[in-house]
Amino acid sequence: MKVHEYQAKAILAEFGVAVPRNRAASTPAEARAAAAELGGRVVVKAQVHAGGRGKAGGVKLVNTPEEAEAFAKSLLGTRLVTHQTGPEGVLVPMVLVEEALDVARELYVSILVDSVSKTNVIMASEAGGMEIEEVAASTPEKILKEWVDPLMGYQGAIGRKLAYGMHLDGGLIRQAADLIDGLYRAFIARDCSIVEVNPLVVTGDGRLLAADAKINFDDNAMFRQKAVAALRDTTQEDPLEVEATTTGVNNYIKLSGNIGCVVNGAGLAMATLDTISLFGGAAANFLDIGTVNNVDRVISAMRILTKDPDVKAIYFNIFGGMARVDVIAQGLVDSYKQLDVKVPLVTRLTGNGLEEGRRILAENGIAVIEASDMADGARKAVAAAAGR
Repeated sequence: MKVHEYQAKAILAEFGVAVPRNRAASTPAEARAAAAELGGRVVVKAQVHAGGRGKAGGVKLVNTPEEAEAFAKSLLGTRLVTHQTGPEGVLVPMVLVEEALDVARELYVSILVDSVSKTNVIMASEAGGMEIEEVAASTPEKILKEWVDPLMGYQGAIGRKLAYGMHLDGGLIRQAADLIDGLYRAFIARDCSIVEVNPLVVTGDGRLLAADAKINFDDNAMFRQKAVAALRDTTQEDPLEVEATTTGVNNYIKLSGNIGCVVNGAGLAMATLDTISLFGGAAANFLDIGTVNNVDRVISAMRILTKDPDVKAIYFNIFGGMARVDVIAQGLVDSYKQLDVKVPLVTRLTGNGLEEGRRILAENGIAVIEASDMADGARKAVAAAAGR
């Protein structure tokens, strides 16, 4: 789960991380009032779940409350298109009005889960203000990494080491160490998957402030993070993904292809997407239906796929281990009764309950394109989506 910048900064401030003075605004009038309160000369930022806002015209330095109001009016309710959103853009429901800073230096700090070492890693760089991927490609030596031992936990020496590594000195060493400590406490306490501050700025008067903030959270921890879950903004998400989560299909991600996929097991789902690509096709989604023996879950998955106008064929790739093929088959039968399924259906069904599943499909007259194995299914799904 993601949150907006203004929400991320509010969370970080709870843990003592210094952020610029700011106000969120949902109307041009609120933006004007916020700018007046903050001194007139402010930065107005579109609040969307996407990077590249500045290059897309979603961030502007203004000198008066009137200019803040006019810029907010030009943003609110529109769709901002950045390199991360695709051509459809993302709705701008809010703007952040923030004090203008006298920036002397721009740094970078982030914390994330390192799947290789299975620990949390803190990354820092003196090359802030640019995408970390660009830094890694051009000057990798400027990226510092410190792994946090899960038994010992965060130690203050880590923050000081990173501060010295970013070539800070004087009072900034203590500020940086305290700030990194606050970031890490927020990361742990709020079940984050990533906390990123880019840029972390040094101001002309010697302050260290999180000028931008990005936080992603572990979806599986939201049951114990009620306050965080309440910050979710579904206007920033694909409508089909939102519907999927509300109907129990939690592992659905919209993609750009035209073959709808329903698979049981994340590993098999990834292999299915790769196999479709191998035969020249592209998946319209990732959908791991899980170890499910629930007809309603199958119907919900089919409902999501049939609502996607990009889907030209549906591929069910089910390995019946703990999941039962006959339950999947009954779900398909009920889906055809309840939904308007207009695209061809390719099935690769194997394992537990296979013969009963085939009987259910045949007796109910469900016309499917049967596949003998995963590769055969992918090949037939690509052909079906192409109208062959």
